[in-house]
Amino acid sequence: MYRNIVKPFFDRLFALILLVITSPLILAAMLLLAIVNRGKVWFVQARPGKREKIFRVIKFRTMTDARDEKGELLPDVQRLTPIGKFIRKTSMDELPQLINVLKGDMSFVGPRPLLVEYLPLYNAEQKRRHDVTPGITGWAQVNGRNTISWEQKFAYDVWYVDHQSFALDVKIMFMTVLKVFRAEGISSETSATMEKFGHQPDSGRRQQSD
Repeated sequence: MYRNIVKPFFDRLFALILLVITSPLILAAMLLLAIVNRGKVWFVQARPGKREKIFRVIKFRTMTDARDEKGELLPDVQRLTPIGKFIRKTSMDELPQLINVLKGDMSFVGPRPLLVEYLPLYNAEQKRRHDVTPGITGWAQVNGRNTISWEQKFAYDVWYVDHQSFALDVKIMFMTVLKVFRAEGISSETSATMEKFGHQPDSGRRQQSD
């Protein structure tokens, strides 16, 4: 009952309330990014949700599309603008996902929705992360976020699927607030964000994904 009725109801209710409360911040971020990114404010990308149903996640665009002479994206650290870095550090880039929560594509708490291209790479156990609605924050995010390995992250995701409850969700939300104030776990050891799953970490090139 909690997973299918209570949680979706409160997700949508609080998403609407937070959109109203944070609207000044959202408008300010939109203005700054429009200036820095030459009008490009939004980052919209297809992601797999519950039962691997594809939806389009909405975030602020914190990186440019700068490429090298071969047409390949430059490393994250070179594409991340100062404004974008601040927005990521304060987790303001996650605010537009409140729209995804209102639509029912996402929850406040759940495994992060990753790239569609990762779907064939998961083993049977890792695929279980899609048994629940993906979230803005989750058990993996409050236990390391981008500083832990993919294997650890997936293990945390599956653990959450098996232990999802109101008490755990409240705990994760409180831990998330602390993480945001401390700006912890934003970057991995080898990238400004997180290396792509199944790729070599020394490439430094990726599409904005988390």
